[in-house]
Amino acid sequence: MPINFQRMTFFRYLFTKAFLKQLLFAILALIVLTFLALWWLRSTTNHNQKIEVPSLSKLSLDKVEEQLDELDLRYEILDSANYNPEYPRYSVIEQIPKAGKFVKEDRKIYLTLNPSGYRKIAVPDVLGKTGRQAEPTLLAMGFSIGEVSTRPHISDQVLEMRYKGEKLAPGTEIPKTSTIDLIVGDGSLNRVQNTNDESNESATENEGNGGE
Repeated sequence: MPINFQRMTFFRYLFTKAFLKQLLFAILALIVLTFLALWWLRSTTNHNQKIEVPSLSKLSLDKVEEQLDELDLRYEILDSANYNPEYPRYSVIEQIPKAGKFVKEDRKIYLTLNPSGYRKIAVPDVLGKTGRQAEPTLLAMGFSIGEVSTRPHISDQVLEMRYKGEKLAPGTEIPKTSTIDLIVGDGSLNRVQNTNDESNESATENEGNGGE
């Protein structure tokens, strides 16, 4: 059979219904396979899937869990921060990633919670110091100064510290920002002593003059 005849027969076959039908099936099969491959790739790698991280600030863990479950996100508690009175207790005070960032599905959001109150710190020993020395020391530690009362004493030093009406010993741990009352000597006994000494000196001098 001549080669030209074979070529003509082949080209005629390309335009037959049988060939066009098989070609159409092949194209459809290729499209379906491509679609399935892309779907599998996206489902396993979350290709181009982005979820906006919500703001969890001041939310309790119950509310956090509800929001993140709806978005297919997870969370992990890192630690507790220093107590912030502007946030509810045990609420979210900081989050990573920040609100508004875009992440993939099943991403973990790291949370820092507000503790139930200020951390406890040891009360410094200011007994025996003057009020002017004691107050700055207590303020620098984060405490507040409450009522400052006086008691008859030979000096003007701090004689006693009180917290919520109870005597407070140095080294006791109480919450930061707690109010501490001070009892300070008024130096009155020293003035009385000085007056008595002066009276005794005057009496001695008078006796000496009378003897002359």
